[in-house]
Amino acid sequence: MTLKPVKKWYVSFVLIPFALYYIFTRGQYTLIDNIDLIIHEAGHFFFGFFGDFIHMAGGTLMQILFPLFLAWYFYRNGYRAGVQIFIFWLGQNLINISVYAADANKLKLKLIGGRHDWLYLLNKLGLLRSADEVGYFFFSLAILVFIISIILPFRYSK
Repeated sequence: MTLKPVKKWYVSFVLIPFALYYIFTRGQYTLIDNIDLIIHEAGHFFFGFFGDFIHMAGGTLMQILFPLFLAWYFYRNGYRAGVQIFIFWLGQNLINISVYAADANKLKLKLIGGRHDWLYLLNKLGLLRSADEVGYFFFSLAILVFIISIILPFRYSK
C-alpha cells in the first residue's frame, strides 16, 4: 500500500482547522496579524508614490500581493505545499481586510497611523454606506481562497 495519495493532502489536513478557526473567529487578533500589519504598513510606503488614493489602498494591496507573489514563486518552483500555505495566508489576509473595511463607518478599530484607510477609500468611491457589504465581500472571498488552498492537491493529480 502506498501513502502517496494521502501524502499530497497532508497540508490540506493541517489547513482545515486553521481555516475554520479564522472563519468562525473573524476579527480576533492572532500572532500572524503582527506580520500582516508590517506588510500592510510597508504597502503604504511602496505605493505612496502613486497619489493619495493608491497610497491609502497600498496597505491592502500589499496584503494581497505579498502572499500571491510568494505562492507564485513556489508554484514556479514546483513546491505545492508552499503554494497552498501562501494561498491560505492570502485568505487570512482577506479576513483581516474584511474586518478593516467593515469598520470604515464604525471606527472602532485602534489604528497606529491615525487615518482609517477604508474610511478614505470608501468615501472617495461613494461606498461608505456599504462598508459592511464591502467587508462581507472580502470575507466571502477569503472563504473561497481557503477552499482553493485546501483543494489544491486536486490540481496535482499526477
